[in-house]
Amino acid sequence: MQAGLHSGRRKHKVVLLGKLEESALWQAHIENYFGFSEKIDGKVLLEEGLKAIKKVGVDLVFEDLVAIEPLEIGFKLTTEKEKTITALSLVLAMGVKRKKKVFKQEEKFVGKGLSYCADCDAWFYKGKKVVVLGDGSAAIHGAKILKKFAEKVYFYGLKPFSEGELSELRTVGIEVLEKKPVEIVGETEVKGIFLEDGSQIELDGIFIEIGAKGPIELLAPIGIELDPETFSYVKVDRKMQTNIKGVFACGDLTGPPLQLAKAVGEGCVAGLSASDYVKEVLKKTKEG
Repeated sequence: MQAGLHSGRRKHKVVLLGKLEESALWQAHIENYFGFSEKIDGKVLLEEGLKAIKKVGVDLVFEDLVAIEPLEIGFKLTTEKEKTITALSLVLAMGVKRKKKVFKQEEKFVGKGLSYCADCDAWFYKGKKVVVLGDGSAAIHGAKILKKFAEKVYFYGLKPFSEGELSELRTVGIEVLEKKPVEIVGETEVKGIFLEDGSQIELDGIFIEIGAKGPIELLAPIGIELDPETFSYVKVDRKMQTNIKGVFACGDLTGPPLQLAKAVGEGCVAGLSASDYVKEVLKKTKEG
């Protein structure tokens, strides 16, 4: 939306493609965004964003993108309902898709004791008890961050971790669980977890740190270059330009930190860069 807002204000024809309910903000509760002293509901923030981009003439198409085809000049986009759109430039801001849920009714507790970002929310758990569940380096990192704030940190690996990694956690006082957490305890907020052996641990927070996967399947056919370390995020320069002329990317799609403020800032840069690119293409077309 931020990219569309800046491009739209420069009087370009802009189409915003995607579904609001698939945004990471849809069920989020934000407490670390500049200018807001109180918690913001992500859905409300998205709806306000829609009002802003409508004012500058951005067209909205609430469908998923299923294919991108490079043209001699520009790109042809195909939606899930077979709508076709041509564009001189693209700003990729589809975020990342998290892997399957860990708990049933997981979404019920988001913002009510359950978080997907230790970097974002660790501060709110000073002196409290939390558990971290994850399957990679993000989980190790999240547990260490939380240890700086929480009174007690439990850890459970959703995939096998090396004994060295687990020993490192134990050394700093993090308790590694042997039994798998299977259910969240609580009616309207997190109160604890049940383990697979039937035992219960009282908790104030649950952090799920699962590696995120970008929409590689959609972007690979057009040759988008990915981050060489993870192959999960799109590689960009300071102008948010990818390795393909006219294609820009921003937000979670470009990698950590997966923060709203970072996504908004990159969206601004990507929108302005795409606008400059289109202006240059149109100028060359007229001259040619």
